[in-house]
Amino acid sequence: MPDPVGRFLAALDPEHREAVGAEPRAEQERLAAAWERELASDAELDTLDELSPPAAEAEAARRVMDADSA
Repeated sequence: MPDPVGRFLAALDPEHREAVGAEPRAEQERLAAAWERELASDAELDTLDELSPPAAEAEAARRVMDADSA
């Protein structure tokens, strides 16, 4: 099974990928778990996932980072 942190980092835009990559592993895991919850719970992302899984993952990553900075 792929590493959730690695998948999350891959879904981030380059700026956020660098910032999250510099965080401690525990913080990376917390954000990756939030990302996985976002992917699993949002029906809109389910539809997008059918069309483009990478786009759905990127949108979920953007939402997690927006929520984390709020």
